[in-house]
Order: sequence, then structure tokens, then C-alpha cells
Amino acid sequence: MNTSFWRIAMCTAAAVPGPADAQGKARAPIAAPAQEIVRAGEQASTFGAAEYFTGQARVDPLFSVNESINASGAYVTFDPGARSAWHTHPAGQRLVVTSGEGLTQEWGKPVQVIRPGDVVWCPPGVKHWHGAAPNTAMTHLAVTGAVDGKSVDWLEQVSDEQYNTPPISSDTLSARQQAIPLIASSMATSDMPRLDIVLNRGLDAGLTVSEAKEILVQLYAYTGFPRSLNALGKLMNVIEARKQRGIQDAPGREPGRPIPTGEALIAVGTANQTRISGVPVKGPVFEFAPVINQYLQAHLFGDIFERDNLDWQSRELATVGALAATPGVESQLRSHIAASLLVGLTTSQLRQLIQVLIDGGDIEAAERAREALDQHLARA
Repeated sequence: MNTSFWRIAMCTAAAVPGPADAQGKARAPIAAPAQEIVRAGEQASTFGAAEYFTGQARVDPLFSVNESINASGAYVTFDPGARSAWHTHPAGQRLVVTSGEGLTQEWGKPVQVIRPGDVVWCPPGVKHWHGAAPNTAMTHLAVTGAVDGKSVDWLEQVSDEQYNTPPISSDTLSARQQAIPLIASSMATSDMPRLDIVLNRGLDAGLTVSEAKEILVQLYAYTGFPRSLNALGKLMNVIEARKQRGIQDAPGREPGRPIPTGEALIAVGTANQTRISGVPVKGPVFEFAPVINQYLQAHLFGDIFERDNLDWQSRELATVGALAATPGVESQLRSHIAASLLVGLTTSQLRQLIQVLIDGGDIEAAERAREALDQHLARA
């Protein structure tokens, strides 16, 4: 088509006046629909009422039902241990987990774990609940339909017994989880070219920037500050390079749970250490140098493990990956193989972790992890 003709036609059409009314007077042109942008932070957050939630749940509204879309949307962030009451939706609801680790259950069915990238469809009229895992906050996007202006029917609260029922667990690691031990083993061996590759793989698989940073920060306790600082520098470079390629990685959430101090920190760190280890931690080394256990309880299992922007399963996948890549720490590796099972990973998932290390070319690390798992299972 002649482009000059096309421009003239468009200009002519734009100059045509609006239609006339019955008296011949020109009416104003009808305004065309236009985009609306609601900026982040313009809508005030609210908190779920105690009548409908156990623990704290913050609601960040995104959009409401209107004449064009019969659904509303919001981000909902649950503190660790927080959950909704049982409820139904007359028009159904979709949830997209964006960070943390959560739980959901349909009435009469097992509790299930939900993680970033998971999409949950709640059909109309199906009784269910959802919330955060006991030790990790969880944020999901909720898009909820409405019938005659109503989007939810609230029912009874979820009891502690119902909430604490062990969830069913997948016997396979997600792509996101598979990237974590590779990141950890690359950091532990200071293999920067490989770390670049596996950081990209992890971000592609759904790791948020906050989670990736947290993995590398935590591992200073197992591999040392220099390796942690170098790995964080590599992550900065990877994120910047991805931005240059037009990739905007999800920032994730920063820790939201207040960290106690003083004696309260020691108490919560000791409780976390005991839960992860299965028994109170004692032994000749700790009697010989008690301060080392104080550091473990206050800093590693207190300050670090209380940060709720990374779930405990991910933390143990990282720790096992780092220790497996480090010769001479077989005793600690066996301890964290046991801890991985205690925080909900399965034997099948740990065997898959070993295969992931093999596929990643870290044969020696895979062999150390295999021996540690076999020895643990033989003693169990």
C-alpha cells in the first residue's frame, strides 16, 4: 500500500468531527478506552481479620471486580505458621506462589506443599485452606472470581492438629531445587565459570534474587567468608548481564520475621538446632570449646535460620551440596543428610541430588554424598 496515502487517510479520519444530534449540533467525540496504571504502593495494605486467619496475613490489593473483569487480584503474604480458615469460593480462585513455601489442603485430602511457580486452582464450592509453612513465610498472587459481588464464604478455623498434619511430599526435586546444590558445590570449590552457569540455571528455574543471595550468604558458615563474598560478586555480575539481555529476575522478598536478640536469640537458635538435628546437640568438642556451640546456636541457627526468605529444605540442599564438595567433612555431611530428611526431603530426592551432582560433572562430591546417605540409612 502507498504509505503516503495511508498517512493521509489516518489524518483525515482523525479530523472527522463527532456525529450530530437530532438538532444538528455536533456532539463531542466519544472517548476511547484507555489504559489505567495503578502504581505500586498506591493502594494501602490490610491485614486478615483474626476471625478468618490464624497468625498474620498481609493483603496487598491489586485490582477489584469491575464491569470489565469479574475477578479481583491481590498479593497475600503469610507469616510463618499463618493460614486462612477453611473457606470456599463461589466462582473459584487461582493462586500463584511467588516466594517462600506454603501449605494447602482440600477438605478430606492430604496437606500439600506449594512453592514458588506453583499454580493452584480452587474450583467453585470446594472447601480448602492455604497458608505458610511452619518456619517459612509464603506469598501468593490470588485471582478470585465473584458471583453477585461475593467472592468467598468463610467457614471454621483450621485447627493446629489439621495444620500440623505431615504434608505429602513429591519424590522428585523441582528444577529450582536441583540448581541449589550445584550452586553450593560450585561456590565451595571456587569454580567461578561453573557458578556463573548454575546461577543462570537457578534463576531461569525460578530462584528469586533474594533466595540466591540468601544461599550464598548462609554458606559462609560452611565454606568461609572469602568464598561467600566472591560468590555474591559473581551473582551481581550474573544479574547485571541478564538485565542487559532483557531478563528481569524476580527480586523475591526480604526477610520479614523479626530476629530476637540476647537470650531470646539463643533460645530460638537452640530450638532450631535441635529440630534440625533431631536431638539436642552435645559432644566432646562442644564441651572442650563451648563457645563454638554458642556461635552455632546464636548465629547460624538463630540469626540465619530465622530469616524466612528461604525455606529450610532449600537451606539443607545448599548445605549438603557445599559439604559434599568439601573433602574431609564427611561427619558433618552425614549430619546434614539426616537433617535434610528431618525437614521433609525424601530419600528419593537425596538420591536425585546425587545424580544432579553427577550430571553436573562433580563425581567426587556425588560419591561423598552417596556414601553419607547409605551410611545414614544403614544406621537408621
